[in-house]
Amino acid sequence: MNKYIVRTSLVWCALFAVAAVSYLYRDRLFSHSVAIDSSQPIASGPMQETNKDTAGLATKMETPLVPVQLTSEQVARIGVKTGTVEYKQLNDEIRATGTVNVDERLESSVQVRFSGYIRRVFANATYQYVRKGEPLLTIYSPDLVATQQDYLLARRNQVALTGSSVDGVATGASSLTDAAEQRLRQWDIPESEIAKLQQSGKAIAELSIDSPASGYIMERNVLPNMYVEPATKLYTVADLSRVWVDAQVFQNDVGRLKRGDTIAVTVDAYPGRTFHGRVEEILPQVDLTTRTVRVRLSVTNPGVLLKPGMFVNVNLKSSLGRQLTVPATAVFQTGLRQVVFIDHGNDSLEPKDVSLGARVGDDFVVLKGLQAHQQIVTSANFLLDSESQLQASAGSYTPPPPGVGQQRAAKPGEQQPTVSIDLVTIPDPPQKGPNTFRVKLTAASGQPVIGAQVTVTFFMAAMPAMGMRAMTANSQLSEKSPGAYERTGALASGGTWQVTITAKQNGQTIGTKQLRVNATGGM
Repeated sequence: MNKYIVRTSLVWCALFAVAAVSYLYRDRLFSHSVAIDSSQPIASGPMQETNKDTAGLATKMETPLVPVQLTSEQVARIGVKTGTVEYKQLNDEIRATGTVNVDERLESSVQVRFSGYIRRVFANATYQYVRKGEPLLTIYSPDLVATQQDYLLARRNQVALTGSSVDGVATGASSLTDAAEQRLRQWDIPESEIAKLQQSGKAIAELSIDSPASGYIMERNVLPNMYVEPATKLYTVADLSRVWVDAQVFQNDVGRLKRGDTIAVTVDAYPGRTFHGRVEEILPQVDLTTRTVRVRLSVTNPGVLLKPGMFVNVNLKSSLGRQLTVPATAVFQTGLRQVVFIDHGNDSLEPKDVSLGARVGDDFVVLKGLQAHQQIVTSANFLLDSESQLQASAGSYTPPPPGVGQQRAAKPGEQQPTVSIDLVTIPDPPQKGPNTFRVKLTAASGQPVIGAQVTVTFFMAAMPAMGMRAMTANSQLSEKSPGAYERTGALASGGTWQVTITAKQNGQTIGTKQLRVNATGGM
C-alpha cells in the first residue's frame, strides 16, 4: 500500500513538473513575441524602414490611381497630347541575323554498287560545277566485266537455241539472258552502257560514272587507281540555286512567326540587292547562351551569290491581320502593370489598366481594357501617374477640421491668426538639391510680423511603382529682416511637392498656408 502511494505521488509530481515547464516556456515565448512587436513602432533607421516598406509593398503591391482633373494651364504647361485607339492592318517585322547553309534536300551522293579500281577522274576539284549526266570518272571492276561476259554468252546462247525443238531449251536460254541483264541493272549500270554492250558484243572494261544532278562538288574522295567499294562515298554534289538561311531569332519573337511567312535577305557584299524566300521551319531548340531560336528559311539564290557560310541580315515579315492598337507612347509601364490615361474631355483624365500584346512598330496590340475611338494621352504619362498617386494619397488622408489655417474667433488671451504668408524659392521653381526658401509674414494691418517661428515642410507621397518611399523635408527659417524669414534646404527629388508653412508666435499658431510646388531636376 505504501509503495502504491509513493509511486502514485511520484507520477503526479512528474506531471506537475512537465506542466510547469510548458507554462514557463509558453509564457517566455509569448513575452518575447510581445517585446518584438512592441519594439517595431519605435524602431528607426534604414533597415527598419526598408522592412516596413517591403511589407507594405507585399500587401498593397501598387499605389492605387485615381482620375486626374487638371486645368487648361496645367495641361499646356506639362505638354499633354492625345491620340486615338483604333483598328489597324498590322504587318509585323522582325530583324535578325543568319548564316547561309546548303539545302540538304538538294544534295546528291555519288557511289557505286560494286568493287573496283578508279582509272580516270574527270571531276577532280572540290567546288567544281558539274551538270547532270556529265561523266565524273571511269572505273574497272573484275566482277562487272565477268557479269558482262555472262550476259553476252547468254545472249549468244539465246540466239542459237531459239529454233530448238526441245521443250524448255529456248525458254531457259531466254531466262539466263534476262537474269544476267537484271544483275547489271541492279548494279545501277546506265541504260546507255547496256545498249552499248548489246551493240558491240564486247565487255566494257572501263565503265563511266555520270553525275546524278547538276551542282557543285562539295566533297570529293576519288583519286586515280584508288580501290573503292559500295560503302565508299565518291562525291557529294549540291545544287545551290536554292539555299537555307539559319536565322537566329530571339525567343520572345518566335511566337510571332509561322511557316510560310515571307522574308527578305540582304548582304553587305551586295548593296541594294535583296533575296526573297519563306519561313520553312522553326527548329525546336533554344540556344542557352544567346536565348535565340534557329529559324530555317528557304531562299532563292540566283547567280549563286549567296555562299554557304556567308553572314546575312534577315527581315522577317508576318501579317497579324486587323488588330486594335494604341500608340506605344500612351502606355506607362509600372513594372507590375500597364496603364493608359483616357481623356474624357474637359481636362479629365482617367487611369486605366490594360492588357497588351506584341509591339508592332510604334503601336501596341490591345488585348483588353480599351475600345476603339477612345481618346488617350500620348505624352506626359509619368507626370500624370505621379499626380494620380498624389491625389490618391490625399484622398486617403484625413483632412484637418474645418477652419484650420483660416480666421476664427480668438479665445481670451489668444492672438487671432490673420497673418498673410508669401513663399519665394531661389531658384524659382525650386530644383532637386539645395534651394533657398524665403517666407514673408504680413499682419492684417500691413505691418511685418517679427519674432515668429516659421517652419516650411515639403512632402511627397510614396510611389512604389518607382521604388520610392514617401519623402519629407523640414526647414526652420530664421528671421533675416523684419517680417522676412529665410533658410537653405535640400529637396531629394524633382516632381510635385505638397508644401505646408506654419508660423507661430509665443507658442501660438498665427498662420498656416498649404500649396503645391513643382520642382525640376528629375527623380
